Parts: sequence; structure tokens; C-alpha cells
Amino acid sequence: MSYGWDYSVAAQAAASDRATFIRRTYAHLAGAILAFMGIEAVLLNVVPHDAVFRFFFATPMSWLFILLAFMGASYLAQTWAQSDSSPGLQYVGLGLYVLVEAIIFLPILIVANRMTDKTVIPTAAILTLAVFGGLTLSVFVTKKDYSFLRPILCVGSMIALGLIVVACVLPAFGLGFNLGVFFSFAMIALMSGYILYYTSNVMLHYRTDQHVAAALALFAAVATLFWYILRIVMAFSSRD
Repeated sequence: MSYGWDYSVAAQAAASDRATFIRRTYAHLAGAILAFMGIEAVLLNVVPHDAVFRFFFATPMSWLFILLAFMGASYLAQTWAQSDSSPGLQYVGLGLYVLVEAIIFLPILIVANRMTDKTVIPTAAILTLAVFGGLTLSVFVTKKDYSFLRPILCVGSMIALGLIVVACVLPAFGLGFNLGVFFSFAMIALMSGYILYYTSNVMLHYRTDQHVAAALALFAAVATLFWYILRIVMAFSSRD
């Protein structure tokens, strides 16, 4: 199929090819997570924190423009990662997405680092891995096809995006609108659905040459899951 070889979807591939594809997918996911951690560590220690807040919060509408830029970069990264024309371009797409995520995470991680409770970030990371690991294991054990979740996830994502845009726009008109802890719990549920959906796709629907695209999809869901778990942990920590 692509690059001169004929690749089957995972469900129809030979057991050895399917196992190799799954192993490559999760190896690339682990690599993306480690790269994210490395880039984040560099940014947190090199970029002036005051400059970060000036950039992200220069105006009430700043987050909206940053969100739009993030969506554009994410679309480009995913398009490249799904490219059938060049393996190199697929890696560029994955790398771009990891870099953009690291930049988006800067403000919340700076705030978390400044909190009195220094276990906030490790706690959120452990909880994220626990949720991801449990959901992944459930799919691999049951071998259930979660493709039926696609329309539900699409509608949920559009509703969430609408609420985020409203939360970005209203402060510019002097109106307060806070996406509180309940929104974070709802987003965790949404990302859990995405993890089930993408994991079943890895087992059944991705072609065996699409390990980079599969890793990017899983990384996107895990990163967003971590964001909202971190928000919840920070919220409860600040109440103590």
C-alpha cells in the first residue's frame, strides 16, 4: 500500500505483524511522553515565567487566539503523522504536536510548581497513568470495538470546545465565566472515552504501518487527560 508494501488493518493482519504494530505504537507513545517531559523541563528552567504569563494572558482574548493556533498546529501535525507519502513527515508531525503541547502546558505547570504542595504534579501524573493503564487493559482484555463512541465523542468535543471559547470570550466583555471542577471531571470522562476509542482502533482498525499516527492520537488523549486531572488535584490541594 504505502511505501511499496501492502499493509493490512490490525484486525486482519498476521498475529506477528499485529504484535509488532502494537509494540511500535506504544513505544512511540512512551517516546512522545518522555520527549514532552524533557521539553517541558527545559522550558520551565529556561523561559522566564513572567514572560510566559504576559504572553498567555496579555489580554482577556489571548487564550482564544492561542487555542485557535493550537488547533491549527494540531491539525497540521495530525495530517503529517497520517501521511502515506513519507515516514519522515510522520515523525515531524508527532514531534510538532509534542512541542505544541509542551508550550500550552507551560502556564499550568508553572502555577503547579509554585504551590506549597510539591506533590501536585507527581500525583496528577500517577493518576493519569493509572486511568490510562486501566482503560487500556480493559480494551486489550475484552477486545471490544469502541468505534460506536465516535459520534458521542465528536458531539462531546464540540460542546466542550464551545464552553472553552465562551470562557475565553466573556471576560473581554467584563463577564465572568469559570470552567470549574465539574467541567474538569466531564473532560476526564470525555478523554477516557477517547482512550477507549483509540485503543480499540489500535487493536482493530489502524493499518499496521500507522504506528506514528496511532501514537499521536493516544498521546493527545493522555495529555488532555493529564491537564484536567492536574486541574482537579490543584483545586483540591488549594483548599487544604
